[in-house]
Amino acid sequence: MATLKEIKTRMSSVKGIEQVTRAMKMVATVKLRRAQEAIVQARPYAYKIKDLINHCLPKIDANINPLLAVREPSKYCVVVVTSDRGLCGSFNTNILNRAVDIINSHGSDNTSVIAVGRKAKDFFSRRNYDLLAVYTDFSKKLRFEHAVDITQTITAQYLSNDLDRVDVVYHEFKSAVKQDLIAERFLPLKSGDPRDDFLAGMEEEKRQEKEEVSVGISGDMLFEPSVEEVVNAIVPKYLVVQMWRILLESRASEQGARMTAMENATEAANDMIDDLQLYYN
Repeated sequence: MATLKEIKTRMSSVKGIEQVTRAMKMVATVKLRRAQEAIVQARPYAYKIKDLINHCLPKIDANINPLLAVREPSKYCVVVVTSDRGLCGSFNTNILNRAVDIINSHGSDNTSVIAVGRKAKDFFSRRNYDLLAVYTDFSKKLRFEHAVDITQTITAQYLSNDLDRVDVVYHEFKSAVKQDLIAERFLPLKSGDPRDDFLAGMEEEKRQEKEEVSVGISGDMLFEPSVEEVVNAIVPKYLVVQMWRILLESRASEQGARMTAMENATEAANDMIDDLQLYYN
């Protein structure tokens, strides 16, 4: 049976932990607010350019641009977007598990990894996966140039026929307490309704919000000089914009997951303090 001194020491220790988790929750809340503002600003343009691409692709021959042509895949790449730090619940674990499933489905011998975030780098390097590129420390200051660098690495490998298909795994931000795990094809580009990807499984109010900024392009449009030249000019920008959106989605999701995890930890610490106080009395 624990002595009163031991119980008091334990209470003091748990109170210290509670103060840390409470402070971390407050920091995550502030960062989440900033991340939300950034993703809200980026989404409309990302959706509109996706609408334009989807409107144009059925009108052209995919072979006009090597980033559009679908070839029989034998060399795969998975871009895995995680955080640099932990203490965010199952945020990273879910991404890494999904990425491993995709790699196994393609065949680990035929699949390379682009690790975005220190957690992805540590996970795949320890397990001797083929790391094509590593990008870390984005959490300090995420910039648009980071999306440009990642996209240039991917497209260079794809255009040199070193890759036949590129998938990306990340969390899409829904709310502070909800983040959707997304695994989608990045290259080659595919046509389709962008709202199928962006709106599936969303709450009705969120669905209406996104439909307001992504109403699609209907009817015939005249392109000058030609739809082929427009597509060739837009595709590189489109890829960078989508990668930028993915990074912003991941950052907001990370802060939401961390805020929730620290809130749960704080509540658990308070419950433990109450139990210890009762036992002490």
